Amino acid sequence: MAIYFQQEKRIFTLHTEHSSYQMKVDDYGFLLHLYYGGKISGDMDYLLTYYDRGFSGNPSDAGGDRTYSMDVQPQEYPGLGTGDFRGSALVIRNADGSDCCDLRYVRHEIKKGKYALKGLPAVYADKEEAETLEILLEDPISKVQALLLYGVLEKEDIITRSVRICNQGTDNIVVEKAASACLDFVTGDFDLLSFCGRHTMERNLQRQKVGYGSYVIGSRRGTSSHQYNPAVVLAGKDTTEDYGNCYGMVFVYSGNFMCETEKDQYGQTRLLMGLQSDLFHYPLEPGESLTVPETILSYSGKGLGELSNQFHRCIRNHICRGKYQHGLRPVLINSWEAAYFDFNGETICRLAEEAAGLGIDMVVMDDGWFGKREDDNSGLGDWQVNERKLGSTLGDLIRKVHGLGMKFGIWIEPEMVSEDSSLYREHPDWALQIPGRKPVRGRNQLVLDFSRAEVRDYIFGKICDILDQEKVEYVKWDMNRSISDMYSMENTPGKVSYEYVLGVYDFLERLLQRYPELLVEGCSGGGGRFDAGMLYYTPQIWCSDNTDAIDRTRIQYGTSFFYPVSSVGSHVSAAPNHQTGRCVSLHTRGVVAMAGSFGYELDPAKLAEEEKEEIKTQVNKYKEYATLIQEGKYYRLSNPFEDACAAWLFVTEDGKRALLNVVMLEVHGNMAVSYVKLRGLRKDSIYEDRESGKRYAGDALLEAGLPMPVRPGEYLAYQMELTVVE
Repeated sequence: MAIYFQQEKRIFTLHTEHSSYQMKVDDYGFLLHLYYGGKISGDMDYLLTYYDRGFSGNPSDAGGDRTYSMDVQPQEYPGLGTGDFRGSALVIRNADGSDCCDLRYVRHEIKKGKYALKGLPAVYADKEEAETLEILLEDPISKVQALLLYGVLEKEDIITRSVRICNQGTDNIVVEKAASACLDFVTGDFDLLSFCGRHTMERNLQRQKVGYGSYVIGSRRGTSSHQYNPAVVLAGKDTTEDYGNCYGMVFVYSGNFMCETEKDQYGQTRLLMGLQSDLFHYPLEPGESLTVPETILSYSGKGLGELSNQFHRCIRNHICRGKYQHGLRPVLINSWEAAYFDFNGETICRLAEEAAGLGIDMVVMDDGWFGKREDDNSGLGDWQVNERKLGSTLGDLIRKVHGLGMKFGIWIEPEMVSEDSSLYREHPDWALQIPGRKPVRGRNQLVLDFSRAEVRDYIFGKICDILDQEKVEYVKWDMNRSISDMYSMENTPGKVSYEYVLGVYDFLERLLQRYPELLVEGCSGGGGRFDAGMLYYTPQIWCSDNTDAIDRTRIQYGTSFFYPVSSVGSHVSAAPNHQTGRCVSLHTRGVVAMAGSFGYELDPAKLAEEEKEEIKTQVNKYKEYATLIQEGKYYRLSNPFEDACAAWLFVTEDGKRALLNVVMLEVHGNMAVSYVKLRGLRKDSIYEDRESGKRYAGDALLEAGLPMPVRPGEYLAYQMELTVVE
């Protein structure tokens, strides 16, 4: 068993293979957090302390006992209005206008298997792989209930948390704020690792000391956003890649979120993850409920690298689904940077023919194939094939591509509408707009109200009409703006941000049920919706619209802290790069793109013959390494924001085979040597470099590393396959 309950002391203990999580129902019915960290065997309630804290209030239950205060007690699910002045996991606006929810323990239940969340993505597991703990809390006055859900995947070192808020009272309430996870630490000196950025430069690592006060990141953009990723690490100040304690939180949701870190007056630290409270006022009538999206928790006592691999395994094995969960992805070429909007059917066929000769598996027809769509100012919403532009039906074009031995993929942006479109002229009320105000445009387009079933149903039917014309093996699902006009003609405004995301999930689930063989790649201007929620439906996501190999070393570095390489869409693009103008060798571009689902964003017809031969070699090499890259352990060997090189390593689970990748980021006169220490290898084994035949002791590679060659030239890259000598 992974979940235990001591009846006498009313202590819950959740065990994974290497961690323990403990909480207690106290004498007043409050659910107090006791411990989360390395595996333990004892009870941790001795950590609770009681003193007169002055201005920290006392619940009426405590009578004249001034030593008991919720303002200092570590809690599992703190609500506003109990005398706790720290950040709250739950804020309820009652019918009388008061903001108060005093949750007390009612009962619990331990179950085999992992709970599921209706309409929301969540970690899944076989019945033998997981256990569920349900704890019911209730406010005795308002009868608002919070059903706390804990999932324990023991072998994976994963604990999940979600909450179902239910109004069991007789009056209407409004949920003003709701988190799914709270961690309270009574001791510790922590750093917070968060991942910030912008369009074309996402998920830059930011590490800062947790000081007194509150620090908040999140999104109000309708998506999880380019600016902040819904995943953080709380780490000991001395924690490194392979040393120290660290705790990860990943929010399984693709919309507005909020993560709060707070160090209180007594040096205690609280970490909250949940729904963004801005633009969120969720009304619940008697009997209605709200499910807060899931947060995945994991702890490592062996540093950040181990924590990352725990999340990689969880997402790869228990979030991603379908044919391509573990199936090798086709190497594709996308028409966007090859032709942008300037293409026809012959262009796509020529691209497919060139790509087939290079060993590439699939051609993807990007934006511009439908409606009146010659640029990005019109046509969205009109999902009819522009046969005049293509010179044929879509079915005929796909058959021609298939005849070349190539798979066919297509780009769609179902959530958007152009004002210059037949759909908008017929149904302007289907767009998210505030009555009486002119809309805020993004990329000169508006957002369809996917919180409404009739809107989703119409677009779903149109997309299915497209996909039914001939077999389409791949869809790139894009979403190219943030949502600013959060107002629906049919939904309460404060519900729209949440219901919109559920509508997107509903659409995707229906699409996958209808086309189970289809590979869907998520995209939102690249990495604007790169989160575990989308990975439940799309096993890979376009990592960034920035295809510059050097910038990508940094973008993919930040992404790797939580998300497996198999989920990262990464392609070789043209030089000079279209986003930065930087020129990088084809070899270096290939090495960087192999840290993901490999493909190309260029026109092969513009390449020299020697470049085409190099691409053939790259494709063959990637296919040879694909299983190791997609399923192996991943190790960060340097920090590309600080070090002279970007280095990373793929290692098989048994440690017998490894693929080292290094990109030199600096070049100077009389350059100092960079030594790269490897990780994840077998200490007592001898490894052979496949290309040179040189042999190295495993412990030497771990302790001293390899010197990188000092050669003239900018952005040189090295790739080395190492195998154990039996």
